[in-house]
Amino acid sequence: MSTVTALRRRALVGAAIAGLAAATLVALPASRAEAHGGLTYPQTRTYACYLDGLAGGQAAGQAGNMLPTNPICQQALAASSYPFYNWYGNLLGTIAGQHQTIADGTLCAPDPKFAAFNTPSTQWPTTKLQSGGRITFQYAATVPHPGWWTQWITKDGWDPSQPIGWDDLEPAPFDRVLNPPTRSGGPTGPEYYWTAQLPQKTGRHVILSIWERTDSPESFYNCSDVVFDGGGTTDPGDPGDPGDPADTTAPTAPGTPTAAAVDGTTASLTWAASTDAVGVTGYTVHDAATGAVLARPTSPATTLSGLTPGSSYSVYVTATDAAGNVSARSTTLTFSSGTVPVGSCSVKFDVSNAWSGGFVGNVTISNESMTPVNGWQLTWTFTKGEKVTQAWNGTATQSGAVVTARSAAWNGTIAHHGAVTFGFMGSSSGAPGQPTGVALNGLPCALA
Repeated sequence: MSTVTALRRRALVGAAIAGLAAATLVALPASRAEAHGGLTYPQTRTYACYLDGLAGGQAAGQAGNMLPTNPICQQALAASSYPFYNWYGNLLGTIAGQHQTIADGTLCAPDPKFAAFNTPSTQWPTTKLQSGGRITFQYAATVPHPGWWTQWITKDGWDPSQPIGWDDLEPAPFDRVLNPPTRSGGPTGPEYYWTAQLPQKTGRHVILSIWERTDSPESFYNCSDVVFDGGGTTDPGDPGDPGDPADTTAPTAPGTPTAAAVDGTTASLTWAASTDAVGVTGYTVHDAATGAVLARPTSPATTLSGLTPGSSYSVYVTATDAAGNVSARSTTLTFSSGTVPVGSCSVKFDVSNAWSGGFVGNVTISNESMTPVNGWQLTWTFTKGEKVTQAWNGTATQSGAVVTARSAAWNGTIAHHGAVTFGFMGSSSGAPGQPTGVALNGLPCALA
């Protein structure tokens, strides 16, 4: 590709987006978007290799370890394990919408930490799609932020053995949405979802999805390898899709689920995929005791959250195909939620000022997990008869020696590896002591 061609191609990127927005943009309901995330349907390369790594670790009896079996995922892991444990963090922090400045061959992973995912190969895991059909995109959501999602696709005749450049993409994106809605129950938890019209394509292609935040210069990049062959489904979340009206055969039962990364409040479940003559559209995870639906992932993996530490849970999984046929249930898995490891949060108490009979306390809560805390409540026990008399950047109540502090309206979210601070004024008969029994939303925290 000549330099002139490349410059002309990149100059058209902004115009193409603007033209799509003016001509075909469908307004979606406004809802708060969430930052850090990636496509789970169709699966982005990083997410597909993450699942492959988890499944390989499970099969080898090393739950939680990354042991991919796919050759290109193995190659990516050999380069760096970072993209596997941070599969949703493929981003540029200061791009400010200037995507055309990204060099050819690095479109899938402009962040150097993810460079292995630019490797041209026909071994990347694929998702089957229907040419010209409707698709429900599913995009894992984590930390709140608004933005645009823009989807491009490779041209007919694109060579998958060559690095992807701007000239390998169609001149204009086929889909663009602003602030899509969110829902719970995605394969990794909360997710964005929206429908779009797929272009008429055959064979193997790559969908490039760019999430451009509107409240910062940050953008996220996802490449999903897809095959248009008439199989699969383009709408895994829509039970109204009748599929093949003559199909009355249910999928095979999913494999027995296994639990990994159990930390007291969350558990990652995986199971062997079902098979179906037409195509499996998704799975349903049920509470075995009540039959209640716990999650509806589209791939054979999901993360359960909100578990009670030290409790026993029993679950089973069913599969659904494009015609709505439901499989037999899997074997039931019973597992313990375990205990919350101390260290997923830490709290630091500082006395910034003290006088006879009183003091000023400053408290810093650090979230050391990979998931955000949405709405925090911190409890602790005073050890020397202290009393809280006033608080700021939060509210505080006290019953005996136990204090409960809650977030204010503006600081309720603690991003992963983020922190919030609040303060209070207290009374004491002497030097304040070090609090004990510190817990964040009921889970124990270490003292910093």
